[in-house]
Amino acid sequence: MTTQEYLRLIDEVNENGRYKADWPSLSHHKVPEWYMRDKLGVFIHWGIYSVPAYGCEWYSRGMYDKNSGDFKHHRETYGDQKTFGYKDFIPMFKAEKFDASEWVSLFKKAGIRYVMPVAEHHDGFAMYATEFNRWNAVDMGPCRNVVGELKAECEKQGLTLCASTHRAEHYFFMNMGRTFDSDVNDEAYADFYGPAVYCKEFDSDVLHITTADTYSVGASKEWLEDWLVRTCELIDKYQPSVLYFDWWIHNHSFKPYLKKLAAYYYNRAEEWGKEVTINYKHEAFPHTVATFDIERGAQSAISPWYWQTDTAIGKCSWGYRKDNEYKTARQVICDLVDIVSKNGNLLINIGPKADGTITDEETEVLLTMGKWLEVNGEGIYGTTYWKQFGEGTVNAEDGQFKDNDEKAFTSEDFRFTFKNGYLYAFQMRPSKNVKIKSLRDYDHNNFLIESVEILGEGSIASYTRNAEYLEINLDSVPDTDLPVCYKIAIG
Repeated sequence: MTTQEYLRLIDEVNENGRYKADWPSLSHHKVPEWYMRDKLGVFIHWGIYSVPAYGCEWYSRGMYDKNSGDFKHHRETYGDQKTFGYKDFIPMFKAEKFDASEWVSLFKKAGIRYVMPVAEHHDGFAMYATEFNRWNAVDMGPCRNVVGELKAECEKQGLTLCASTHRAEHYFFMNMGRTFDSDVNDEAYADFYGPAVYCKEFDSDVLHITTADTYSVGASKEWLEDWLVRTCELIDKYQPSVLYFDWWIHNHSFKPYLKKLAAYYYNRAEEWGKEVTINYKHEAFPHTVATFDIERGAQSAISPWYWQTDTAIGKCSWGYRKDNEYKTARQVICDLVDIVSKNGNLLINIGPKADGTITDEETEVLLTMGKWLEVNGEGIYGTTYWKQFGEGTVNAEDGQFKDNDEKAFTSEDFRFTFKNGYLYAFQMRPSKNVKIKSLRDYDHNNFLIESVEILGEGSIASYTRNAEYLEINLDSVPDTDLPVCYKIAIG
């Protein structure tokens, strides 16, 4: 199918479907029940950038930027960017140990419910079979349909496949290669390096994810139509239950195409009989159309609309990096509890090595999280927020890029969730004497407490309630530094 034929198909589907390419129509779309129930997904940043394993997943940009340490590293390690460009890493990306079954089995042990591979990152290399991009993992490099194999394995093992596409940013991503004699300027590779549009608004000194005036310059009509078609092809081929976008789709030039894309996706999902949603950042969509996502951040209070945090176990890079630093399992679990208490989901990222193996550090965090969820998942899955998210003095800051440091929770910090008449109170740092001020007795005019138990241990005989707090007395401090969950029956 040609681009023009696909564009006509998109218009036809939207003309005949319930959802139209306008915000009033799209605002009736609901966040899926399964998504709000499942709470926890895994993000997978895996691609060519795992070969140099240096800097971060933005290596394909940094290696062409004279102001970046990636530029110097590349020249010292691989040579001049004209003779050894980013394309030359593709034959080195072999994925010889990639096993979708092993990956999904690990995710399942970790308590993961949905799986989000990056189908295409900013570098323009597709990790799936596509008719619109010859630079893909099926036809070169690994010669494997990574997204397709993960989809088949997720269906086999009962997890939900989603997909992320960062294609939008590829419009300018390699543009620093325009500033000197590099292979970005070789027309033989123009379809890989993309337009690599270069102007002062996209210069490296300006283009930083937190400061760029990305509204000042828009993408071309040709690029936007191509982006729309490629994204719709991804939808049709793999039927992802969530479609995640990174940041540049909030650019003003994308708005008409986002409406068409959302309508097409939601109409197709109705044909499949599936509940789906879109993850977005910034102000790309109205909050009633799709699900808001905060990168490496959080909220400080209960959100009135459903949301998600995407963050990584690795602190320095989303993709594999040889000297990456990693979060502890405790930090990831505490973040999960905090996010769920505020009406959100956690999408936790891993960055596999170029050979397709997952690092020992990430594997350990995932398995520890899974063992914790075997005991405490009742207070996570299928829950909703309570009248307050928690108590204590430690809290998250609103906004993105604020989660690398572990929060210093104490035994006085709690997070609450609610399900089927039970309040789940997570003590973020276990202690022998538990005092929950939010559950104090208000002159006998508030709800009753019928029973208290600690998940994994059973009923607790000794608890009292007075005008200051609910006090739970244990025989000893729980033998863990991970949050402990108290299941409280509300009368």
